[in-house]
Amino acid sequence: MPSFRSLFAFVLLLVGLVAQVHAEVSQSVFLEELTWTELRDRVAAGSTTVIVPVGGTEQSGPQIALGKHNARAHALAGRIATALGHVLVAPVIAYVPEGSIEPPAGHMRFPGTLSVPTAAFETTLEYAARSLRHAGFRDIVLIGDHGGYQQSLVKVATRLNREWAAGPARVHAVEEYYRAVDVDYVQALKRQGFRDDEIGSHAGLADTSLTLALAPQLVRAERLHDGAKLGPADGVHGDPRRSSAAAGQAGVDLIVRRTSEAIRKDVAHR
Repeated sequence: MPSFRSLFAFVLLLVGLVAQVHAEVSQSVFLEELTWTELRDRVAAGSTTVIVPVGGTEQSGPQIALGKHNARAHALAGRIATALGHVLVAPVIAYVPEGSIEPPAGHMRFPGTLSVPTAAFETTLEYAARSLRHAGFRDIVLIGDHGGYQQSLVKVATRLNREWAAGPARVHAVEEYYRAVDVDYVQALKRQGFRDDEIGSHAGLADTSLTLALAPQLVRAERLHDGAKLGPADGVHGDPRRSSAAAGQAGVDLIVRRTSEAIRKDVAHR
């Protein structure tokens, strides 16, 4: 039977572990993991920049789960915030324009894709920014993991900056994030020896490898190695069969570095 002393020591150890976990959570970069008082204190201490990651819920072939953009935007925003320091991350915006629902067009032809009108999406962005400004943030950074709505990010930032010109708050639509995905990452894959027809434009090797590097649980590896070549009828434009986390890591590194540099520059020169 354990002695009172050993039981007391165990309780102290347990309390210490709980306190350590609480301290780690309270220092999270993710706004949704903080209490309102923790957030208030972080902003008061100088964490006045916040990233609003925008994802999207869409088909990406039979080998990638529907939440690919959301998981990637969350993970990359967290890494970017950590690289910059004193930066927080708002919840991912997962409902974005994906095309006509009736009749279904584009990705809406596949079950699970969710689409909202452009006006509703831009209003969501606008009021997320207004809410964050109200909470004390001075620099609100919009980044998007999907190519279809990049101009909406710019449009909302331009409109709010015009309205807020007399005050300290600014919105930054950082297009370098998606440019790193769409251009720099593709070039890096070519240097690794991958072909254009493999890299693809949607759900191909580039898309699948980047997801493997950031959220491997969303990739169905058996669909990559069963020998079957996927095509447009499957929602795939490219050939993901040689995808790997190692290939995707080149994209992760580029996105984090390029986006961090752009945010640092925008905030310093606003």
